[in-house]
Amino acid sequence: MTETKQENWRVGVDIGGTFTDVVLWCEGAAHLFQVKLLTTPDDPSRAVLDGVSQALEQARITAKQLGTFVHGTTLVANALIERKGVTTGLITTEGFRDVLEIGREWRYDLFNLNIEMPTPLVPRQRRLEIEERIDASGAVDTALNLDQLPKLAQELHSKGVQSLAISLLHSYLNPAHEQAVGAEIKKLMPDVAVSLSSDVSPEMGEYERTSTTVANAYVHPIFRDYVDRLAAALQQLGYTNELLLVLSDGRSIAADVAVKYPIRLVQSGPAAGAEAARLFGNLAGQNDILCFDMGGTTAKACLIHDGEPERTVNFEVARETRFAEGSGLPLLIPAIDMIEIGAGGGSIARVDQRGLLQVGPDSSSADPGPACYGRGGDQPTVTDCDLLLGYLDENSFLGGKMKLDREATIQAIKTRLAEPLGISPEEAAWGVHETVTANMAQAATIHAIERGLDATRFAMLPIGGAGPVHACSMAKKIGITRMVCPAGAGVASAIGMLAAAISFELGRAAPCELALLDFDHAASLLNGMADEASALIISAGAEKNEVTQYFSVMMRYLGQGYEIEVPVTLEMIENKDRERVLEHFSEAYRDRYGRSEDMPAELLSWRLAVTGPRSTLGDTLGQQKHETKPTPVPRNHRPVWFDNGYVETPVYKRKDFAVGSHIDGPAIIEETESTLVLPIGFKLDVDTAHNLILETTA
Repeated sequence: MTETKQENWRVGVDIGGTFTDVVLWCEGAAHLFQVKLLTTPDDPSRAVLDGVSQALEQARITAKQLGTFVHGTTLVANALIERKGVTTGLITTEGFRDVLEIGREWRYDLFNLNIEMPTPLVPRQRRLEIEERIDASGAVDTALNLDQLPKLAQELHSKGVQSLAISLLHSYLNPAHEQAVGAEIKKLMPDVAVSLSSDVSPEMGEYERTSTTVANAYVHPIFRDYVDRLAAALQQLGYTNELLLVLSDGRSIAADVAVKYPIRLVQSGPAAGAEAARLFGNLAGQNDILCFDMGGTTAKACLIHDGEPERTVNFEVARETRFAEGSGLPLLIPAIDMIEIGAGGGSIARVDQRGLLQVGPDSSSADPGPACYGRGGDQPTVTDCDLLLGYLDENSFLGGKMKLDREATIQAIKTRLAEPLGISPEEAAWGVHETVTANMAQAATIHAIERGLDATRFAMLPIGGAGPVHACSMAKKIGITRMVCPAGAGVASAIGMLAAAISFELGRAAPCELALLDFDHAASLLNGMADEASALIISAGAEKNEVTQYFSVMMRYLGQGYEIEVPVTLEMIENKDRERVLEHFSEAYRDRYGRSEDMPAELLSWRLAVTGPRSTLGDTLGQQKHETKPTPVPRNHRPVWFDNGYVETPVYKRKDFAVGSHIDGPAIIEETESTLVLPIGFKLDVDTAHNLILETTA
């Protein structure tokens, strides 16, 4: 084993629904050690430890030499989607126990008489009320009656409650009652995990705040136990430093903080993928990126505008109807604004009752996996269709480490798709490919339009194991003419974890008109937020002099239903500079919508992102050797389906390309973790950061 300074080595681990990705990197080095292996659904930590051990063996180092371990997981999202959380209870203000079922009182599909709304995570019999009331100004309207708590605790105990959410009316303005209830419950029920809405999500929106807190409570014990097991296993492996976890906003934080707010990790893997896209886009000199992340289970899209991912504090999980807003559980947490736009490689294709092709939403996952995995699956999936069309090769999947079963693929597609449709297996596979890419193109376009952005002005950056396979077809349908294809796209989320800075975002609701803003109170609030967030970052390993603070405020014109994030400084607030706040709002509004209005503005909440030093991964990758090589020679040729039939197509290895290389489609470029399909009508060049730059020639 080589002797290397401990603090120089970093490892990023992303657990997906189908594959677990591990990337190991020594700070200052251009080479990344990458491992991709099947996820172990029964115990995700098994694949993590196996993958880390393989990466360490490749680098010839030990776990004791690791300085940083950064991790993202689908555990929280899966627990919510599959309803596999713990028995959870809720204590709320008297008269408000049914908020989770009343919701927003609107239907996401007006014309569907059989509409299904999300079932609350806590049934009515475990939702209890307590006498108290905070009014909309934060003043006490009805005193808290703590004498009711022993009886409530006894009732919760009799119902087997393991985790408890406490969400009282207007606690985002005055958390005193919630804190008192929480303190007393911990005495009465010491073995029960407690989540306060004023801690988890101190935001406006009674239904959304309660839903978020309940979801946090629902997964808290499961996530806590998982992190404890993983930390113990890593310690046994020899890792002795802090375990960092990636949040849904792409930031990373120490495990003890993440365990307190597990709901903030609900989309940690995709968020890290967006962070990787930001990094690679920056290296390619492309500030406007449409990140297209297609893995084994789902496909997601994220817009990176002016070099930063679009962010939100309001999104949904576990939708009853996959693409219907309002059909899921709402969450109020900081997150990268992304949308699920389609199926993943493992999504199952079938012929529906109307005789039409349908892909997903169910997935074959890692076990049994697609039919071609040879693990007992007999349902045709997107990956099976990609294999039959020639986009994938049975002998080079995962760099040849995993042999695919072509005969099982043909049988699954023939019996379940081709014969019912009366067409050939190849035509059925092409139909699946076109259905998937058309659906994703439409969803990504609408996602951009809803944010006032034109997707055709963005460059696409595909990541995930299946992303580069489908990217060109999808880009053509959207009207995107330029693509940036980085090395390691199949493990990009794990790479993004290595690039993620130690950071944490706080939000505090404080609704008021700008004209009525109490600047002294606002300055006091922001200073308190800064102290709290900075302490969390320093405890995760950042030095005090390395911490930076980014303040912003969510604002809108009076009477509007949606707000935008507006950058501000603490100096502006302490100097009571109302005009500059309004000026910054107008600029942000014009940037988003192309105009501003002559109307009163209002503030909804203050936000603060506190960040430690950024990783130097981007700097290192940007300084790779720029040695040029001629266009590489194909390793072989194979028939690949494009539009109307098979075309004999050259197959290249990604590692054979260097700065200055150029080819025209059609071509297949294979990498261990993913495969890039270059159709007819596209050309490929390599930039100085070793990205493959694709452009249309038509």
